[in-house]
Amino acid sequence: MPFVEPGAPADLARRVRTHFESTFGSAPAVVGRAPGRVNLIGEHTDYNAGLCLPLALPHATYAAVAPREDGRVRIASVQAAEPWEGSIDRLGPGDVSGWATYVAGVLWALREAGYDVPGVDVLVDGTVPLGAGLSSSAALECSVAIAVVDLLGLDPTTDLRRELVDACMRAETEVAGAPTGGMDQTVSLLAGEGDALLIDFEDHSTRSVPLTSEGAGMALLVTDTRVSHALVDGGYAERRSDCEEAAARLGVPSLRRADPAAVEALDDERTRRRARHVVTEIERVGATVEALESDDWQEVGRQFLASHVSMRDDFEISCPELDTVVQTAVEAGAVGARMTGGGFGGSAISLVPVERVEAVVRAVDTAFVAAGFRAPQHLLADPAAGAGLVQP
Repeated sequence: MPFVEPGAPADLARRVRTHFESTFGSAPAVVGRAPGRVNLIGEHTDYNAGLCLPLALPHATYAAVAPREDGRVRIASVQAAEPWEGSIDRLGPGDVSGWATYVAGVLWALREAGYDVPGVDVLVDGTVPLGAGLSSSAALECSVAIAVVDLLGLDPTTDLRRELVDACMRAETEVAGAPTGGMDQTVSLLAGEGDALLIDFEDHSTRSVPLTSEGAGMALLVTDTRVSHALVDGGYAERRSDCEEAAARLGVPSLRRADPAAVEALDDERTRRRARHVVTEIERVGATVEALESDDWQEVGRQFLASHVSMRDDFEISCPELDTVVQTAVEAGAVGARMTGGGFGGSAISLVPVERVEAVVRAVDTAFVAAGFRAPQHLLADPAAGAGLVQP
């Protein structure tokens, strides 16, 4: 079956080292690896001080890095034709454009946090599908961050990883200009293999939630609609602004503290629907955690479906391709399905009995052909560990 494969870490580390040597003429000092992520449930709750439940994917970005003594920064990618070059002192907001902002922003944010980051050569490669809502940008940031702190001789303790989360968030929001809430960077750096990560964005605490889907005969199937997903085109920022407006009207610091009855009393329909999604989605995260801890996969599926309806109708971030995946997957045997990620394209996640995975994939592919959509691609979400170094 044509799934997008994550690749073997050692093989990918060798590949990125080889490309580094051919690009820069010398060997890298270190290779960092950081995973993409798929969110089980809890969409647009992070910047509302709510709960979310992502897991790290086996698909990851690899960053080969070497220090320089001249204060220059060179950034290249296996996937990009032209490298970027500049000064270590000019990497902040407005100094870099394009995909290189995610790498340069991490270097800038680490220096802003007091780390003595030298000039570096960086080359990146990876297997996280781009534009699929699976957080290829955070994987890129975190792979660079984990490699750079190794260059500095630092041990990546949990406390340091939390500092790296902050640096990578600054890179994305202040340099790349994507107003994300921090879920992606948190799970990419703190996830545990075999677990989902429950994140509470009111106090930024985390808790591992073991996933026993394989033992229960369930698979987590991710379908990339291949509808381009971008967080810098305005839709994401508009939703965030709507939520901030709702909180202000309700007189609460965030929608985490909103009373559901007060939300329903809001007189502006759009603001009411946006707030309703966030408040009910936070409740769905809690219900999903309880269901996972009691191995109630039917309930997990029900929460998935309720979440998708909320994002489609109240938050209005779905699209025909995502709706087609969800409807078709359930008709073909999935216990539940939902769009995942920031929306406006990207991916859906389906909870599928293992014996029905092939049937669901065939049904979705057939439905896309019938609708005239671009062919989707699929991958299996086996919960992986967070960022670290990898040896070839």
